[in-house]
Amino acid sequence: MRLALFTDTFAPEINGVARTLERWTDYLRMQDVPCLVFAPDPAVSKSREASPFVERFASLPFFLYPECRLALPNPIHVRRALDAFKPTVIHVATPFNMGLFGIHYAKKHRIPLIASYHTHFDRYLAFYNIQWMVKMLWRYINWFHADCRSIFVPSKSTLQDLKERGWDEKRLDVWTRGVDTKSYHPNVDKKQLLANHGLERSPYIVFYAGRLAPEKNADIAISAFAKFQRDVCKDAALVIAGDGPSMDNLKQQALQQGVSAHFLGFVAELQQWYAAADVFLFPSATETFGNVVLEAMACGTPVICADTGGVVDTVRHEWNGLRCEPGNADAFSDALARLYNDEGMRNQFMARGLAHSMRQSWDLIFDELLAKFEAVSRADMSSSIRHIRG
Repeated sequence: MRLALFTDTFAPEINGVARTLERWTDYLRMQDVPCLVFAPDPAVSKSREASPFVERFASLPFFLYPECRLALPNPIHVRRALDAFKPTVIHVATPFNMGLFGIHYAKKHRIPLIASYHTHFDRYLAFYNIQWMVKMLWRYINWFHADCRSIFVPSKSTLQDLKERGWDEKRLDVWTRGVDTKSYHPNVDKKQLLANHGLERSPYIVFYAGRLAPEKNADIAISAFAKFQRDVCKDAALVIAGDGPSMDNLKQQALQQGVSAHFLGFVAELQQWYAAADVFLFPSATETFGNVVLEAMACGTPVICADTGGVVDTVRHEWNGLRCEPGNADAFSDALARLYNDEGMRNQFMARGLAHSMRQSWDLIFDELLAKFEAVSRADMSSSIRHIRG
């Protein structure tokens, strides 16, 4: 098998899709599977040395998701690179410019086409007051995936969502996410970490990690914490890791609600913060998986999340975490109070979450995925396509 991957986000960009795709291509090279990636140039501040395995193109940030950059590829260069590489399967990971080039080449040369569906972009639109685009967006998404032999999604919940939209279940398959337990683990010098950030006197640390954008509902985390701090634990601390377009608004909200939140931006010591936190608070209602939830569990941290989306495949309510009504700050605040007052529940969630994360091996996940890609690569291209209704 020789795989050409087309994506509009890739390392060194910092987001779940880019990190997952980087792991996938690293795994393929370790298995001696030739792989060539077509991706946009990263932001200048994140540039890294050129790689012989990655073809880069000039790009612009996508307004809904700046980590996905709209590439401006040179068609002649793309075609020459593909002709020289001679792929036996093409993988399109994002439904933008790069993906369109991958689809065009696969159809023209009758090469098996695979897609991975990572993001519910339609659920982002309401946060930017452009929900009128939903129907048009879905028409495009349906068309984009129409000729794909297989479409891999991050969770059973996402698969069900797409099935209900009329997508052919026979072409849908779950590519779940793993966690590197060597990088994410419970070990941390909590006392020193908190002291380094002036939090040594805080008896209870509530932690959020993720992109700071409207669709991630970090504002709900702040409102929930404000009520929890006021009513239950006045010395608790809220620590927020991540960056994004909502940073300034969230800081203003925290000030208005009397919360002295600690905004870290992007941090290299993410594992340490997971492990040092007493609870991981993640109200996002738009996740197709939610990598950060699994990372928190691997660090032995109890999780409170929204009762919707891909996170429900990881967090079993009242078994290894708590799930709350999406957008309901009071419900999240009550969950914080419940965990704070029940040490036995915290310990159970820690142990069960840690046990669950230990079973999510990237190597086993990729072994299964590779076998499925190889089967598609060998498939007879004469069979019928276009199975998505609408």
